[in-house]
Amino acid sequence: MRVDRGIFYLTISLITISMIFVYSLSIYKTIHLHNVSEFHFFIRQFVAGMIGISLMWYISTLDPDKYFIPLGASLFIIFLILMSAMQFFPSEYVKAVNGAKRWIRTPIGLSLAPVEFFKIGFAFFLAWSFSRKLDLKKISFEEEVKRLLPYLGLFLIIIYLVAIMQNDFGQVFLMGLVLLMMGLLAGISSRTFLSFSLLGVAAGSYYVLHDETRTHRIMEWLHTFQSLFFQILPESWHDKIALQSAKTQVASSYDAIIHGGLWGTGIGNGVIKLGFLPEVHTDFILSGIAEEIGLFGVISVIGIYFVLIYKIFKISNRLTNKMYSNFAFGVALLISLAFFINAFGITGVIPIKGIAVPFLSYGGSSMIANCIAIGMVLMISKRAKF
Repeated sequence: MRVDRGIFYLTISLITISMIFVYSLSIYKTIHLHNVSEFHFFIRQFVAGMIGISLMWYISTLDPDKYFIPLGASLFIIFLILMSAMQFFPSEYVKAVNGAKRWIRTPIGLSLAPVEFFKIGFAFFLAWSFSRKLDLKKISFEEEVKRLLPYLGLFLIIIYLVAIMQNDFGQVFLMGLVLLMMGLLAGISSRTFLSFSLLGVAAGSYYVLHDETRTHRIMEWLHTFQSLFFQILPESWHDKIALQSAKTQVASSYDAIIHGGLWGTGIGNGVIKLGFLPEVHTDFILSGIAEEIGLFGVISVIGIYFVLIYKIFKISNRLTNKMYSNFAFGVALLISLAFFINAFGITGVIPIKGIAVPFLSYGGSSMIANCIAIGMVLMISKRAKF
């Protein structure tokens, strides 16, 4: 019974890359803030990375049969309560953006985003619950839906707490995909999977179209494909469907990728971070990396992700304990889906969702939460049959 050290080292590699590029890409932001040093974001990311690596290593040493359920249940319950209660905290204890309270201030200077930790608890809850209570083989569609209604009820609570109270549709979108795909692994029928997927698409479309900010993001996304539409549709239609030309974030992201070319401009030499894409060290970090180390550098980073995700899926497949297997599958989904949603967003394939790149984007909560998830995977990997 051994821990898969490859996963540990791959994760540390991504964290190291994050620290390098958070420092390089945040230079404009630190100048713009005036009262912070050039190392402001780097120091915070470094502290979060060290905390994350320490927790990952410590959790990996624990006995899964003794500590896995208490740890997973704590993540689910504690952070569900925090997400519910933080809306009532005084302003000095929470950090709000555009009126939405998403972060809790901590004494060490880092802001805590409960939803990042809740996602890991949510994957645990689904793994635990599906392994104990969900056996959907050879039952009618109506019975299958009835058994899934409690999960739908829980997800409605999540929608209220995250999408409505925190105005964070991206995280709900991600957890919805995880719920559907883990349910499919647990044995729900393709008919039920399709029904719940269509329900989610309808509800998500209604939510997006009734929010001005999100509608604007959709229009920006459509603007990316405007030239393609003009080539297909009759010329008489052009004025009717033309969108206002504007320099969108995706267009700036394209500029960074193109400017980087095959080999990049060199670390520290990128220009897209100089006000053209000011949040490049967060949601658009892959664009900044592409500019500074080029296409081949980005492919190398993507390769690390693919190997990491493959190894987690491999562990899931080799665990005989269904709960452990489901959880490893859920963590692999959280990491891979977040990566692809971000990558597709910055390249214009889908609208931008505001999802961070796991282990790379600036953000202490995301870094620490993902390290805890990897630590739990390493913990249960000791029960995998190699």
